Amino acid sequence: MESKRIIGIGEVLWDMLPAGRQLGGAPANFAYHMSQFGYNAAAVSAVGCDAAGDDLISELDARGLKHLIPRIGKPTGTVEVSLDAAGIPQYDIRRDVAWDFIPMTSELRDTVSSCRCVCFGSLAQRSETSRNTINAVMDAMPEDSLKVFDINLRQNYYSLPVIEASLRRCRILKINDEETHAIAQLFGLDTDDERQICLHLKQQYGLQAVILTCGTDGSHVFHAGGTSSLPTPRVEVADTVGAGDSFTAGFCAALLAGRSVRRAHEIAVTTSAYVCTQHGAMPRLPQEITASIAYDQ
Repeated sequence: MESKRIIGIGEVLWDMLPAGRQLGGAPANFAYHMSQFGYNAAAVSAVGCDAAGDDLISELDARGLKHLIPRIGKPTGTVEVSLDAAGIPQYDIRRDVAWDFIPMTSELRDTVSSCRCVCFGSLAQRSETSRNTINAVMDAMPEDSLKVFDINLRQNYYSLPVIEASLRRCRILKINDEETHAIAQLFGLDTDDERQICLHLKQQYGLQAVILTCGTDGSHVFHAGGTSSLPTPRVEVADTVGAGDSFTAGFCAALLAGRSVRRAHEIAVTTSAYVCTQHGAMPRLPQEITASIAYDQ
C-alpha cells in the first residue's frame, strides 16, 4: 500500500479478560488490523512509566504494529472485562490513566500531515487533554483523508457536545444498534427506529456513510448510492471483544483500496466474523481475508 499513514488514536490498554490479560483499546485494534491488510498503520496513545506500559509496548512491537505512544506519569490503562453467556463483553474502565493524557507531539503533527485515514472514538475524549489532541489531529488531517468516528459509547464517558463535535469532524460514522438508542435519547430524536436515526445523522452532518452493526441481526451501510445490508455469518463465537474494530478496519481497508461500498461491507463482515471465533481483540487474520482487498470476487 501507499506510504501515507493510517492511525488509530485514543485508548490503548490491557483488557483483563477471564482467560487472562489481552492487549486492547479500539483505536489500537483498528490500527493493528489495518496493518494486517498491508497499510502503514500506527496506534497513537500513551502509556505509563510502569511495568504494564513496558509490557504493552513490547507486545505492540512483537505484533509488528507501529506506534506513537509516549510514556506519561500516569498508570497504564486497564479494563476489567467480563463476558456473558453469549460471549458479549461488559467493561469496567479505569479512570485517570495514561491514555487520558495523550499529548500533541511534533512527531504526531508530522505524521498527521500525510495521513490517509484516521479512526477515533468517544472514550478517549472523556478527558480534556486527549480530547484536545484528537480534535487537533482531526483538524490537521488532509482534506481528502478518510475520517472515521467509531463511536464506541462506554459507560457514561460521553456527552452531547463531544458527540456533536466528532460528527462535524468525521466523514464516516460507525455505530451499533444499542448505541443508536442512546444517541436518539441524547439528541432528543422522536424515534427508536435504528435506520431512521442513522439516516438522520447522515443528513444532519453531511456524512459520506453511516455504518450500523446489529450483532447477530446483520449490518447496514447507508451511503450516497443507497443502503447495503448483509446478514451476520453464523460462527462459533469465542468472544466478541474487538469484533467491531475489525469490522471498521476491514471496511476502511477495502474502501481505501478502491473497492465499492458493497465489497467493503462484505470484507468487513467476513473480518469481524473471523475475529469473533478467536479470543481477544487482535488475532492474526488468515491470508484469504487480508488478500481480499486486492481483487473483486
